[in-house]
Amino acid sequence: MTPELALKLGWAAGRVLARTGTKKVIIGKDTRISGYMFESALEAGFSAAGLNVLLMGPMPTPAVAYLTRTFRAEAGVVISASHNPYYDNGIKFFSTDGSKLDDAIELAIEAELEKPLECAESQHLGKVSRIDDARGRYIEYCKGNFPAELTLSGLKIVVDCAHGATYHIAPAVFRELGAEVVAIGIEPNGVNINDKCGATSMAAIRDKVLEVKADLGIALDGDGDRIMMVTRDGQIVDGDQILYILALDAKERGVLKGGVVGTLMANLGLELALKDEGIPFARSKVGDRYVLELLKEHGWRIGGENSGHILNLDHGTTGDGIVAGILVLAAMCRSGKDLGQMIEKLKMFPQVLVNVRFEGDKNPLEADSVTAKVAEVERELGERGRVLLRKSGTEPLLRVMVEGEDEAMVTRLANAIADAVKAAV
Repeated sequence: MTPELALKLGWAAGRVLARTGTKKVIIGKDTRISGYMFESALEAGFSAAGLNVLLMGPMPTPAVAYLTRTFRAEAGVVISASHNPYYDNGIKFFSTDGSKLDDAIELAIEAELEKPLECAESQHLGKVSRIDDARGRYIEYCKGNFPAELTLSGLKIVVDCAHGATYHIAPAVFRELGAEVVAIGIEPNGVNINDKCGATSMAAIRDKVLEVKADLGIALDGDGDRIMMVTRDGQIVDGDQILYILALDAKERGVLKGGVVGTLMANLGLELALKDEGIPFARSKVGDRYVLELLKEHGWRIGGENSGHILNLDHGTTGDGIVAGILVLAAMCRSGKDLGQMIEKLKMFPQVLVNVRFEGDKNPLEADSVTAKVAEVERELGERGRVLLRKSGTEPLLRVMVEGEDEAMVTRLANAIADAVKAAV
């Protein structure tokens, strides 16, 4: 990521998006230090292409998707590397309805990127303004997902904002719904986003929940599209367990539409528990975009990843950590149970993941020695376990995952396959 790339991308996207419609785009970002640089570069690119720009400042990814819809903008742009360290960054686009851009638009933008940058004539340059009430609008949207007849009064909640884009939003949402909130991870300085805090590092919130004797904890990631939770006794509740809570609550209320979509990484325990409840379950490739595609294909509404990307299409178009937390809290209020009791019947299988560093074009996962070892492990696991091998989509890693009922056995088998992969590498 460079300023030159961001400038050219803004110009190329602006050239495509400025052809029709409202000719305006919304830009939001998380709290990492490079966001200021890329925001300015994108702003200049869009303006040079004749597109008007609305700046939001630090806002969660799902907030950008929501406000893109409400402002009827041609697109929403998020400058964020999500759960990654501060020195990474990225740019994500939403369409006017808050979903990913159509393939045709993406291809058109790529075509424009190949052309030399040409600035629009002065009278056609885009203007830039700021949405001053973006925070308040999104807070009210989040609160609107909590039933008016319920209250969080009497609950003490620890909220970890990962020093990220939700730092000025999430604590206010849960306080205004009645909870006593202990907020951590709310002092962003540009370089501490996701640093030993938030949904990817649960030790801090777990310790705080136990320290202040809270009823539960809610941990968000740097851009607010992931959620992990903590019970009052310090048990970590991941995305699979959250899906279980939301699916059972929807079933009990008679509003569950079809089944639940998880990913290839979803715990086998979730699949078996949903089966016991008569709830269909389907697996997509890893990635929330693939979860969304399968949800639309089946006509279902609830899906997500064990990492904490939770989709409920009755409540939004993209993963939203704050909204997912609100839906879990609403289910708790309706049931009269605490968070730990909500997942008592869900037996999670031990799942061991071993990463093997790999570079090059050859795929060692297809080596005869590796496939033979996998077949051997699968025979030993039988029907109460599974093996998953895949390349990481973001790092030069091969991921070896083994799941089964006995943790010691699973660990041994995962390391055996990893050793075979290392030998093939």
